Amino acid sequence: MYYADTPPYFLLATGLFIAITSGLAFSAVLKGSVGDWYAKKSTRSISKLRGFDLQLPFLGICLGSCVFLASGMSIFGFPTKIAYAMASPLILLSALLVWTQLRKNLAALESGNTRAFELDGF
Repeated sequence: MYYADTPPYFLLATGLFIAITSGLAFSAVLKGSVGDWYAKKSTRSISKLRGFDLQLPFLGICLGSCVFLASGMSIFGFPTKIAYAMASPLILLSALLVWTQLRKNLAALESGNTRAFELDGF
């Protein structure tokens, strides 16, 4: 039986699962698209790689992260509406920052900097 005050453990696990699987799909699409562009030296602009096939997994990451974060906050006693009101802007801001950085890295890659996606400091 489900009670209204039962912590949303299922939503916590579901949000984490959605975020992880979407992240794997995002990684595969990005690596595949950039790899094809680099191997073929296509005349197609790399900026076109930011199409729907890349945006859909990214939105999945954002949705899963939002559900995970809000459910985690609900488990610790926050009301559901307040948890989602706090999680949504945080995830939206993070998503905008990550998407902006991705655009900058793709532009750097297109301009000839093949090390745009390497992590030098780690």
